[in-house]
Amino acid sequence: MIGLGASAGGIFDRVTARPFTENQMLGVAAKKAIAQEAAALVQDGDALIIHGGSTCYLFAMLLANRNVKIYTNSMPLAATLWQNGTCHLTLAGGELYREPGIVFSPKAGPPEFYASKFFLGAQAITPSGMQESHPLVVRETELLLQRADEAIVLADSRKFGLRARNAMMPLTRISTLITDDGISDSNHKMLLDAGIRVIIARRNPEIP
Repeated sequence: MIGLGASAGGIFDRVTARPFTENQMLGVAAKKAIAQEAAALVQDGDALIIHGGSTCYLFAMLLANRNVKIYTNSMPLAATLWQNGTCHLTLAGGELYREPGIVFSPKAGPPEFYASKFFLGAQAITPSGMQESHPLVVRETELLLQRADEAIVLADSRKFGLRARNAMMPLTRISTLITDDGISDSNHKMLLDAGIRVIIARRNPEIP
């Protein structure tokens, strides 16, 4: 038994988009543990795409002074790396959408940046795939997927059993998913059956 959580075939709760600052306060122990596991997958010299989101933010902070190239559409992440990092940083162009904290141009195509790994978060994960309530996040994800060799999802166990408004991508598009030890056996099996490499991060019980 890995942990408690919603079953792969159970009832799903509908979720809506939260501001980035609100998401930062939720599930901190799980997100920090996931971020540590994600950082271990990065090698010096890697070119990475890192999507907006609170877990991806914590992950990127661990890379701030690494010898890596990072492309991001996250305004909070870009601002922090500019002030506190030495890594090579490329920013998305367009307008700032304050609620999700991302920069996006509706008329733009895929960026002129190619990455070995695309790290992204998830708002909801179901047997049919990843879902997102903000349509701009869906559109941006579709474009960024075209510029990366593999997609690595950082998703704490709370995201299973939730449902959002828009389909973002099928489970089969995910190469690796990093979650915490609260994931249920059924959801773990669901991911493995989809051919996903699953990494389980152990939460620090001293962190809320």
